Amino acid sequence: MPASNRFVWTTSRVIPKYAIAVLSVAAALIISQWPALHLETAPVSLFFCAVMISAWFGGFRPGLFATVLCTLAFYYYFLVPMHTLAAKPEEMPRLIVFTGSALVVGVLSAAQRSATESLRGARDDLLGTLQELQKTNEALQAESHERKQAEEKLRRSESYLAEAQRLSHTGSWASVPTLNEIKYLSEECYRVLGFDPNDGLPKYQEFFKRIYFEDQGKVTAAVETAGREKVEFELDYRIVHPDGQIRDIHVLGNPVLDSSGRLVEFVGTVMDVTAGKRAEQEREKLRQAQADLARASRVTTMGELSASLAHEIKQPIAAAITDANTCVRWLTRDQPDLEEARAAAMRVVKDATRASEIVSHVRLLFKKGSSQREPVDVNEIIREMIVLLHNETTRYSIVVQTKLAEDLPKIMGDRVQLQQVMMNLILNSIEAMRDVDGARELTIKSEPAENGEIMISVSDTGVGLPTQEMDQLFNAFFTTKDHGTGMGLSISRSIVESHEGRLWAAGNSPRGANFYFTLPASVEGHE
Repeated sequence: MPASNRFVWTTSRVIPKYAIAVLSVAAALIISQWPALHLETAPVSLFFCAVMISAWFGGFRPGLFATVLCTLAFYYYFLVPMHTLAAKPEEMPRLIVFTGSALVVGVLSAAQRSATESLRGARDDLLGTLQELQKTNEALQAESHERKQAEEKLRRSESYLAEAQRLSHTGSWASVPTLNEIKYLSEECYRVLGFDPNDGLPKYQEFFKRIYFEDQGKVTAAVETAGREKVEFELDYRIVHPDGQIRDIHVLGNPVLDSSGRLVEFVGTVMDVTAGKRAEQEREKLRQAQADLARASRVTTMGELSASLAHEIKQPIAAAITDANTCVRWLTRDQPDLEEARAAAMRVVKDATRASEIVSHVRLLFKKGSSQREPVDVNEIIREMIVLLHNETTRYSIVVQTKLAEDLPKIMGDRVQLQQVMMNLILNSIEAMRDVDGARELTIKSEPAENGEIMISVSDTGVGLPTQEMDQLFNAFFTTKDHGTGMGLSISRSIVESHEGRLWAAGNSPRGANFYFTLPASVEGHE
């Protein structure tokens, strides 16, 4: 602050204090001289009050200034001879007592004011300190509450994590491969590896001894490569528990590097996949058994249809022989008619091709192999099965009607398996109608359904479905036929569901049964 400004600021604060002193002394003098109050003989108390007020509001120096003014006023107005500043030796003791008393009063008042201000300042400081302490206490309480919440949340998270690891049979671990040291194992990791948590962290050598002896080399190579290249590793191996159980383990490890890129440790997970491995093996066995059973079912069905197949093949072969003889006659005439001979030869090719296709379809139904998924036209499969089973429908005077929607999208599926489903459903309808009286009608429909699916239905006017046993209709080995195996519908449903579809049955009014199944359009299913 500039000197001039500082002087102005100081002056603006000092002048009012001295003004109070002057006004206080003047007021005391006026009051003491007021005739109505008769205070001329006792003005001391008024002057003392003026000194006290000046010292209280202005401090020691304004109080001292007021004492000087009071002394002059007392000397001039109240000591004999009055109204003169001449020497008054006889009144000096009284003046000295007055001055000393006024000075004491001023000092005491200034001291009291200073003490009061000190106490007020101390009180304000104490209140400020108290408020700061309260704020600090509130902050500490809030921090303590947050810490408790964080600790509770951490305990909850650890509990959830432990439960999740227990349910998924997944443990976590940390190790230093360069030192062959295990640093951490979660509770579930102890259980998966067959160690007791109460025994503390096992030695790496103890853990390594429990690895199935045929897998030890694989584990060592994977860990050494990951440590050398500082990359994550993932492998499956087997571990032998103390009770002799062999468990399948899936391990994933991730390297932890420091700021300089040096490998510090590996952290990862270990999962007990024994149940999954066993289940996959059982599923594979089941799939193989189902495939063998489906093939046996096809073989059995084709055996029953051998007469029909012979009739179907015989027709194009007989037509081909006739056309071949006709071709020979046109060629052996005196003037060979090449156009007619060519037309007859083309008919031979057409009939032979038809016979070949029938044989190929039959061979596919007998073929044993893995599922082959390809774009399939369901309407084409329906037409093929109608042709293949034409002799059966003719034998039992069954009228076949088709209502096939045009421009249906193709599905991604196994052609042979879908042929088997259509053949099973059509044969079931034929068997249901061959002994009934009245109209025998077989209706096959294809139409678009919801969610981009295609729905195929096979309806008949046969004996209908067993109402009391509808829930068992698709169970394996359940049949209503005297000589049935009870596998046709079960296999059909398995095939449809493997194509991500659905197969179900319902009654047909006034008699008969309806079988429906849906297949997703242009979707690669999985068996």
